[in-house]
Amino acid sequence: MSKENKIILNRRVVVSQIMRERGDALVVTGLGSTTWDAAAAGDHPNNFYLWGGMGGAAATGLGLARAQPNRRVVILTGDGEMLMGIGSLATIAVAGPSNLAVCIIDNQRYGETGMQETHTGHGVDLAQIAAGAGFALTHTAWTKKDLKASIPHLYETEGPVFVAIKVNTDYVPMVLPMRDGTAIRSRFRESVLGARAFD
Repeated sequence: MSKENKIILNRRVVVSQIMRERGDALVVTGLGSTTWDAAAAGDHPNNFYLWGGMGGAAATGLGLARAQPNRRVVILTGDGEMLMGIGSLATIAVAGPSNLAVCIIDNQRYGETGMQETHTGHGVDLAQIAAGAGFALTHTAWTKKDLKASIPHLYETEGPVFVAIKVNTDYVPMVLPMRDGTAIRSRFRESVLGARAFD
């Protein structure tokens, strides 16, 4: 059953608050709204924007966390994108990266294809799926108080961590980051590796 009438959090505000606390964390954003919201919070060379490949954010973040075990990696994506790549949650749990957090901005909609309702609007609980897979910590935030308690887990709690944040479907203007995939990759690689990026 949908609890949409009880959802008060605005996705743009939520993502801005999450990004404000990032420090030097590496952030992988999934297709669509989370990419726009991360860009609206302020473009950063440690942001890896996924413009395509729906369902690939979690797997990309896992690969990055394994390649950079001394850096915090946060996957920031939507419920529709996570549902598309749901098997990645089991793979992440089995791999057990202590430096990885998955944050789902859950508006219970497929925003990229016309705002059709996702399964989370029909009672599918992504945090319970992550818990069942074996994540070290899972949480769902519905309120400002929940959100405030959730953000430190994304950056400080030993992972893998899974946080779903329920947001409303209020319209926010689109803010597009750089779109050139080669430029995104090269900038991110240089930010992560420094001079070694050119070896």
